Amino acid sequence: MVAQGFTVDLDKPLAFQVGHLGEAYDEWVHQPIVTKEGPRFFHSDFWEFLTLTVWWAVPVIWLPVVVWCISMSVSMGCSFPEIVSLNFSRVRGALGIFIWTFIEYCLHRFLFHMKTKSYWGNTAHYLIHGYHHKHPMDHLRLVFPPALTAIMCFPLWNLAKLIATPSTAPALFGGGLLGYVMYDLTHYYLHHANPTIPVTKSLKKSHLNHHFRIQDKGYGVTSSLWDIVFGTLPTTKALKRAQQKY
Repeated sequence: MVAQGFTVDLDKPLAFQVGHLGEAYDEWVHQPIVTKEGPRFFHSDFWEFLTLTVWWAVPVIWLPVVVWCISMSVSMGCSFPEIVSLNFSRVRGALGIFIWTFIEYCLHRFLFHMKTKSYWGNTAHYLIHGYHHKHPMDHLRLVFPPALTAIMCFPLWNLAKLIATPSTAPALFGGGLLGYVMYDLTHYYLHHANPTIPVTKSLKKSHLNHHFRIQDKGYGVTSSLWDIVFGTLPTTKALKRAQQKY
């Protein structure tokens, strides 16, 4: 694609190319290329390796951390029933799910879909989420890379320490991390599986509509609740217009 005198070469690493698109970046990144193999990001093999993640790495790496965090609370005198109550009681569990869906919606709408036109803004957006819209079926760049998740864990850990007691903070953090694991696996499932039950069929349809038909609507991945609340749930009429456009 040619924009402002610049051509993106898909056969070369993209990370430091896309910034040159300027104002044309948003249009370019929302024209998906449907292949299971994505382009290279970096010349460096080391940095390139950090961007590639198989889906099963998420539970393999982070579920032991969840268990370790819970065991820390146990070792500090917090009983297992207390931990279960903290993370999975009906009221707190429902509240945790409610809060998570809101965080998920806000991140997706306001961070992952921020409008950029500067060189570094375009580059940052591409690395955070833009590549996922350009190559939505790239199976090695669909879940969060462990290095990025580890960085995000620091503020979440500090938040857990702020709102919980010393003995329950690790378990609370572990519960939140478990929520992330469930989210990332659900996201991968919606892209690469064939759901057989109505709930997951509906989620898959909604998410693929977001990618391929109307990309400024339908920000919820695990729930459409906040799309309904904030008026970003695509209407049938809007979907038909988008289908005609593409």
